[in-house]
Amino acid sequence: MSALSSPVSAAEVAAVRRPVDEASLLPPRVFHDPEVFTYEQEAWFARSWVCVGREEDAADAGTYLLATIAGEGVIVVRGRDGQLRAFHNVCRHRGSLLVTEPVGQQVRFQCPYHAWTYELDGRLRRAKHTDALIDFSLDDHGLLPVDLQVWDGFIFVTLEPSGTSLSDQLTDLPGHVARFAMKDLRRARRIEYEVGANWKVIAENYSECYHCPGVHPQLNRLTPYDQGRNLESNGPWAGGWMELVGDADTMSTDGATHGRPPLSGLSPEDERRIYYFVLWPNLLLSLHPDYVMTHQVWPLDAERSRVVCEWLFHPETMARADFDPSDAVDFWDLTNRQDWRVCELQQQGTRSRAYVPGRYALMEDMVHAFDLMVADRYADDGVVSRFAPRHDKWRSDAHRQAGKATSIVAPRSRTG
Repeated sequence: MSALSSPVSAAEVAAVRRPVDEASLLPPRVFHDPEVFTYEQEAWFARSWVCVGREEDAADAGTYLLATIAGEGVIVVRGRDGQLRAFHNVCRHRGSLLVTEPVGQQVRFQCPYHAWTYELDGRLRRAKHTDALIDFSLDDHGLLPVDLQVWDGFIFVTLEPSGTSLSDQLTDLPGHVARFAMKDLRRARRIEYEVGANWKVIAENYSECYHCPGVHPQLNRLTPYDQGRNLESNGPWAGGWMELVGDADTMSTDGATHGRPPLSGLSPEDERRIYYFVLWPNLLLSLHPDYVMTHQVWPLDAERSRVVCEWLFHPETMARADFDPSDAVDFWDLTNRQDWRVCELQQQGTRSRAYVPGRYALMEDMVHAFDLMVADRYADDGVVSRFAPRHDKWRSDAHRQAGKATSIVAPRSRTG
């Protein structure tokens, strides 16, 4: 249990923790209350392994990226020895920020205030006029480290290690996605969005396609909203797949790959599916036959979020003379913006004094899976809700009318 006191009681989320066909959605104040937001930042984001970027963001010695987690600035930098390290972005002298550019390259870090100078491995190299100080050693005043681990090319950091390793947090997720070899992929495009919605609204939206026929007609033509299945999870992640139909080969403006080959290691089955995963707390993974799309969701305050969307391809595909990712990027940029609109509408509507938590439709069992992660952490009572996909619990109207026995459950949306 957390040492911080949760502002949301177990009683307030008890209805969320029921089976999905009995449960109600999260109470609306968790999307708006600044006290709740502050608690989430300190109890969850500061104490979880949080994805801050990709190894390629700091590929060479001296290259760095900045991240802000629970209000704390963190520098991730590649050392001259090739090792990635993370440090608090704070000079040990008077506490000035060391760097302010979000990405860059440094031979070493020099404080812009009094010029204390640090090596890339965090050691204090030079601090003028400290030679005669009593009980002062350069060795004792290096940059303060932040724990860092890498998985499949993704960089994760945690501000307050709880004894849980990254592999403990990922649990069984790596086994579900290993064949996509994401560590070998490289970024072709990056788009950042600011969304007028709470970060949980964005994760909920990503976790269902119930809204797809009306909100995403282009997407729904390629992967119909009721054609998919969810996966059983043993940890703080939720995921599943949707099925490409007709002659569609991938998610793009026309459903074509435009000569891009499938990612190596995929099965014929994989080449007809799009997989979607929500990894607690802020990483959304969308795995396609020919590329991977990611979203990092960064809470700005209770009412706003920053979303970083990236498209990853195999370097050999990117090296082709005819490589052009715009069909995939344009498709998802449109889809993202469609999602942001409805997320912002939900954010505004849940402020109403008339709104009370609605019920989950049975196509929203993956929203329920995410909300269970949230509710368990609010309750902070040591109980971990167990989620199991409802594969045998319902069928879409079309399948029911056709008398088919196979149940279909629709997973995530695309980011939103």
